Amino acid sequence: MGEEITMADLGYGPFFEAGRNRLGFGGLPVARVVSASRGAYRIKNIAGEYLAKVTGKQMFQALSREDYPAVGDWVAFDELGNSQAVIRGILPRRTVIKRKFGDRNRAGEQSKIQVIAVNIDVAFVVESVDRDYNLNRFERYFAIVRDGGAEPEMVLNKVDLLSDAELGEKLDELQERFPGVRAIPASTVSERGLETLKNRIARGQTYCFLGSSGVGKSSLINKLIGKSVIKTGGISSYSGRGKHVTTMRQMYFLESGGIVIDNPGMREVGLAETSRGVSVIFDEIAALAEKCRYTDCTHTKESGCAVTAAVRAGELDEGRYANYINLKKETEYSEMDDAGKREKDRAFGKFIKKAKEELKQFRPKD
Repeated sequence: MGEEITMADLGYGPFFEAGRNRLGFGGLPVARVVSASRGAYRIKNIAGEYLAKVTGKQMFQALSREDYPAVGDWVAFDELGNSQAVIRGILPRRTVIKRKFGDRNRAGEQSKIQVIAVNIDVAFVVESVDRDYNLNRFERYFAIVRDGGAEPEMVLNKVDLLSDAELGEKLDELQERFPGVRAIPASTVSERGLETLKNRIARGQTYCFLGSSGVGKSSLINKLIGKSVIKTGGISSYSGRGKHVTTMRQMYFLESGGIVIDNPGMREVGLAETSRGVSVIFDEIAALAEKCRYTDCTHTKESGCAVTAAVRAGELDEGRYANYINLKKETEYSEMDDAGKREKDRAFGKFIKKAKEELKQFRPKD
């Protein structure tokens, strides 16, 4: 980016300026959160970088982790000197990518919401062709990205491991399953697709890389930066899974002017509270659902269901339909209040108990 940078180069624009004035922070400088670790935040503006903390009042008023600054946020702050600062407030977020993790069906464990990145324009969902490739996983990532207001794109990494024919088959499969979503085949070994990826990243726009551990997100970003600034690792010989090398979210500024965020790998991609992302990703199923006989159709066993009819007729892919039903159930459960979830769990418990009693009738007697 060179030395002459502007706030627009860092991603600042009219949306954030309007929010700054609306919240009464017009007299304070603003900066962008470029990293966060254990309550300390590295923030950056055209004047430089600062190590910042939030106030005790903000911590007291915070209801969840979503109320704390996240990488990508714009914050108003007071400078304390010696590159130290205190954050006075968070400007409104334009987009928010978050996921649910944890399982409240396990004893003593509650589902939690984790903010992955905010104020993102495009999220590159990275999968590698060696062991991570999964269409349903792509779909899950697309749902949380679209739900957060950002646009997803696919990066199919490590394509040097495939023949041209094998790669062609996978790209055709992706295009058929996800029409309209860009897919970039890439390899840090052969450097295939890297120029395409660089050209996709525009000045002043913010991009994040999402995916499991070991798919090569950090290696790709190192190539975009032009030097190895992020530590990378391979695949664990013990588990066969990617090693967690990236341990914190970090923002990087490219010489071309684009902004990228590296994220730790995620083995669990749970949908957050709203089903909007699912409806957008499965827009053709949403259109079919409008033709169902019943407005509250679950698209599983009802007569007059246009969705299941399309599956039987071969007009709707069975795998895509099955993933839609699973994600729809997950979001519906997530949106329930606590009383509703307890009732659903009790009903499931009664079902299991009844099933066990019925099974006893069929056991041979001694």
